[in-house]
Amino acid sequence: MRELSGLTALVTGASRGIGVHIARALAREKMQLALAARSAAELNALAAELSGQGVRAQAFVADVAAPESAAELVERVGRELGPVDLLVNNAGIEQSSAFHETPIADLERMIAINLVAPMRLSRLVLPGMLERRRGHVVCIASLAGKFGPAFQVAYGASKAGTTNLTRVAALEFGGDNIRVNAVLPGGTATEGAKEATEAMKKSGIELKGPMTLPGRIPLGGMGSPDDIAAACLFLVSPAARYITGQCLAVDGGFLVS
Repeated sequence: MRELSGLTALVTGASRGIGVHIARALAREKMQLALAARSAAELNALAAELSGQGVRAQAFVADVAAPESAAELVERVGRELGPVDLLVNNAGIEQSSAFHETPIADLERMIAINLVAPMRLSRLVLPGMLERRRGHVVCIASLAGKFGPAFQVAYGASKAGTTNLTRVAALEFGGDNIRVNAVLPGGTATEGAKEATEAMKKSGIELKGPMTLPGRIPLGGMGSPDDIAAACLFLVSPAARYITGQCLAVDGGFLVS
């Protein structure tokens, strides 16, 4: 892991949930952290926490779905912390509604944040990685992009695009020693997951069918944000030097059940 020390990581959606835990995991390896999100207060708190541990961590308030904001973010990170060695495309949104009731505007918004933003940011950091002939990109996708869960047509479509983006980028840039992988969280105990569940209940949406049966998750229960962070850390570590283009499900065995 010493190979990660001193390198610069840009983590989007770093103000809460999985993003916070990814940032903490990378900080333990002494990477420089550029923490990006729209919430200044939460970002600053995390930056202060990590800085107190002797890690160089800086908050960057940005809306990664806005082209100008994304470009300014990458430029500022390069100027203030150095070129991005690792990009973690974690920022994302989730919303549930019946297929025939999902507004096209919701689909467009989810694709803008969950798919277009990761592609845009990857395009912005890749020139520097190509010049140095090394780099990592990790996209936080979702199981929803693999099996298309009920009531998540827009979310599932956007995350399916993210897994495809991952594979294509891995093919095109592997020859330049740039590895691109994705982590596909299953049910993960985060604030966002709790809020999404409550929103579904309020709207009268009820999941039915095999996916709700007891024992569907072989390892039992929900995963933790630290499980997702550990998978990200593995994929960017020297232990994964021969791994690229993979979409690693961290789901307690849900997919294979």
